[in-house]
Amino acid sequence: MNINQPVDLNNCDREPIHIPGSIQPHGCLLACDQSFRSVIRHSANAAAVLSFGNEINGRMIDDLLGEEIVHAIRNALARSNDPTRPALSFSLGLPSGQLFDIAVHNFKATIIVELEPAKPDIAQPLELARTMIGRINSIDQIDRLVRDTARLVQAMLNYDRVMIYQFEADGAGRVVSESKRGDLESFFGQYFPASDIPQQARALYLRNTIRIISDANAARIPIVPELDASGEPLDLSFAHLRSVSPIHCEYLRNMGVGASMSISIIIDGQLWGLIACHRYEPRTLTMAERVAAEMFGQFFSLHLSALKRKQKLEAAAKARQSLDRFLQLTARAPEIDDVLRDNLPEFASLVRSDGAAIWLRGRWHQFGETPPESDITGLLSLAETVADGHIWATHKLSNYALDAEHYADVASGVLIVPLSQRPRDYLFFFRKEIVHTLDWAGNPEKSYETGPLGDRLTPRKSFAIWKETVRRQSAPWTDEEREIAEATRMVLIEIVLRQNELIEEERSKSAVRQRMLNEELNHRVKNILAIIKSLVNRPERAGQDIESYVHSLQGRIQALAHAHDQVVRGDGGGSLAELMNAELSPYRASHSSIVIDGPPVWLDTRAFSVMALMLHELSTNAAKYGALSRAGGSLSVRWRLDGLTGCHIEWVESGGPPVVPPGRRGFGTVLIDRSVPFDLGGESDLVFRPEGLYGRFRIPAKFVSARAASARTPERHPTVGPPMAAEQSLGTTRVLIVEDQMLIAMNLEQILADAGVKDVMATASVAEALRCLQKDRPDVAILDVNLGGETSESLAQELKHRGIPFMFATGYGDNMIPVHKFPRTPVVQKPYEAATIIGHIGRLISPRRDPRRDA
Repeated sequence: MNINQPVDLNNCDREPIHIPGSIQPHGCLLACDQSFRSVIRHSANAAAVLSFGNEINGRMIDDLLGEEIVHAIRNALARSNDPTRPALSFSLGLPSGQLFDIAVHNFKATIIVELEPAKPDIAQPLELARTMIGRINSIDQIDRLVRDTARLVQAMLNYDRVMIYQFEADGAGRVVSESKRGDLESFFGQYFPASDIPQQARALYLRNTIRIISDANAARIPIVPELDASGEPLDLSFAHLRSVSPIHCEYLRNMGVGASMSISIIIDGQLWGLIACHRYEPRTLTMAERVAAEMFGQFFSLHLSALKRKQKLEAAAKARQSLDRFLQLTARAPEIDDVLRDNLPEFASLVRSDGAAIWLRGRWHQFGETPPESDITGLLSLAETVADGHIWATHKLSNYALDAEHYADVASGVLIVPLSQRPRDYLFFFRKEIVHTLDWAGNPEKSYETGPLGDRLTPRKSFAIWKETVRRQSAPWTDEEREIAEATRMVLIEIVLRQNELIEEERSKSAVRQRMLNEELNHRVKNILAIIKSLVNRPERAGQDIESYVHSLQGRIQALAHAHDQVVRGDGGGSLAELMNAELSPYRASHSSIVIDGPPVWLDTRAFSVMALMLHELSTNAAKYGALSRAGGSLSVRWRLDGLTGCHIEWVESGGPPVVPPGRRGFGTVLIDRSVPFDLGGESDLVFRPEGLYGRFRIPAKFVSARAASARTPERHPTVGPPMAAEQSLGTTRVLIVEDQMLIAMNLEQILADAGVKDVMATASVAEALRCLQKDRPDVAILDVNLGGETSESLAQELKHRGIPFMFATGYGDNMIPVHKFPRTPVVQKPYEAATIIGHIGRLISPRRDPRRDA
């Protein structure tokens, strides 16, 4: 920190913790160029840890790690291109005979390889994660989930103290749950100031969901060189071994902590809190144990999020019942003012409050504890300023209205609900002052000292409880209460502005739709929890290693989240093909078959919302009870567009369990059967055939149009839809892929599909590829040089003989390619870049080339 820089509470926020120039000592690091050929930087301990010579920078990575290890790392990079999720490889043997766990990611044109000494058994941490997840997945109360999680993490991961740390609205953190060693003092219920976790650290907690400090007293291992030729440090934002801020280490030492682990709790993209673990002596978790803890943290976040949504739904349903009763009253009332005044106590019960008041058409009505009438003018002036067309709330009213100090005992908090488009019609909820004492873990006011790092903020040396008495504040307004207030605003605005225009038939339809939506939302939360539980508790096969388990679990949860997000964004209408793919993508797997086929169809806003709900029910039911619930099942969804009658959709399931008609019509069946006829005036027909469900639906023509998905969004999915116009030149190209790694082959197939290639043959061996050549002639081929126990050289000779152009793909160095036999054949390195692959294909199939000569 610059000693000439003014010292304030933002100094820690400016510390560049992502570029510390050093790592922790429980592993070593190699940084390579973008081509992954040579080492450009390394940690100073790399030579000792890896048994290398002293000269490392500038050496070829193949020479240091061996071709087999480099090949495995290239394949790992091809499988994962997200730096926030480094690719992991376990127990890889170096030429020296040492075993290492390796994490690798590509960030800012630098490939960063982290190596840690391996432990032979990685199955135990996988079982550990599954056990921990199994212990909390049936908990249905937030308080119990938070309490039991602290106990579980301490018991299973062997830390001395585990705290669930929740961030407050002002950024301060509060310990809401704690499990600790018996001889330690308790931090439960204590507050930690926002400055304890600087802003840039919070940003990294969002990007890296787990952070390990193995030894708070250990020396930092420098990166050599610290700066490159252009003067830039190495960005270690996503490196697990990234060293720790000296200020934070001092903070831990002041607490007596020798090692720590922090697991991020992320809800709706925001940092809700942390699972903070302390050990009073050094502790290093293996990479496998770290991944197990990370998996548990991600499931905990999902489970907590689902329970919070369920809590919101229950509160909203209760408020909706009260608002429905009020709607019925106003439908028969000749004067709306009298109804609002007489039902003010019921309004006050919608949101937890001590009093409520309404200002309507120049008249003030109140109930319970409210400010004196002499102060109403100032309150109305504030409302006109802060609540212009939207609700507004504060639990510190005196910060915004000076006169509020005089009546803070009866109204320290206010929630203002505007009732009309014109000003000065408002509903107010009030809360009394709560005089309470906050227990801080030490004095939250940081001091600064002059030392070897210059003038800087100094971590607290004492964590004895420091009490602060808080006045002129009420209990804060929660998100759930704000949502209920917003729902109340919408209902009251409708009543005030359209009282004499509403008819009973339209009101009845609106109530039915609202009730169906509430039931569907509640139903969907339960479905999502059930699907996530199923994904976590059932690996694809016995003996599955932790890397593939994590990869498939994360991919499926991400697909499920995308499908849910696609439905939520349905307000603006959208593509039928994209909607189908979004709903069915979580259930795509090798053991089932899903076919989606039809012309480009655009649904308007109303039809898109209706179909999103209906398709979610169909796809979820197919995964639970139908064709997608067992291996070998298949689902076919096809549609056609008729300009006169609309869009006709057929849903056909087969290969699943025997189907019998349901004994009772549940909510989902009613929604599928009635949504299209009721809301769109279309047709819906379900037939429960023994061999599988058959559904036929018709969306009327006024709700659909022949419009491509690209008109709405550039986002595409690898299932349906025509290629973009710019890619039509490859639309008829037939491509042969020879690759023994399934995920890499799938990646190539996706690259080709995105470029408009529809005809792809993927094989895993030379023999299989030769059989394909007997049946079909490809236009071009992509050959992996090394196919496990064989090479593709003999296949290349056959393609050359047949005059079929091809390119080589490899994760090894150039010495694996028989360049003297194929001097002009293109070679692409793993991990692949789409532009490189497509560019080579375009040149290879150019009619001006002679494949025999070029090969």
